[in-house]
Amino acid sequence: IGVDTALVLAGEIGSDLSQFPSSEHFCSWLGLAPPTRISGGHRLAGGGPKIINRAAQALKQAASNARNDKGFIGASHRARLTRMDTSCAIKATAHQLARLVYNLLTKKKAYVEKGLEEFEARSQDRQLRALHRKARQLGYQVGVAGGL
Repeated sequence: IGVDTALVLAGEIGSDLSQFPSSEHFCSWLGLAPPTRISGGHRLAGGGPKIINRAAQALKQAASNARNDKGFIGASHRARLTRMDTSCAIKATAHQLARLVYNLLTKKKAYVEKGLEEFEARSQDRQLRALHRKARQLGYQVGVAGGL
């Protein structure tokens, strides 16, 4: 998040987020939360209501620029781009940034960059767990060999 984005956020939401009980409420107010239109256990067609919000637009712009970032958020955005179309990936990254902003402003703690290595380690761990789960579903028992 650059200086321009931070100024827009400060102008739109201020520093007091007490009106939002949780980050989910904050993201919903911004219009960045995924739609939850479910009836009878099935997702309904169409998205949620169209919400125009300057703070959300600034976060989407920051998410769009995250593609070139060398940190954790940039890596997660690039991973999203491989799985979904560009607009959905930008909205998901903006949602991640909104949750981050909410936590920073409510807990009054500085942001600590996790780095690309942390993202790669999480990704590898997630893939390993998925492979173990798939092997169990197929009836195989997986053991760790060779110190992996």
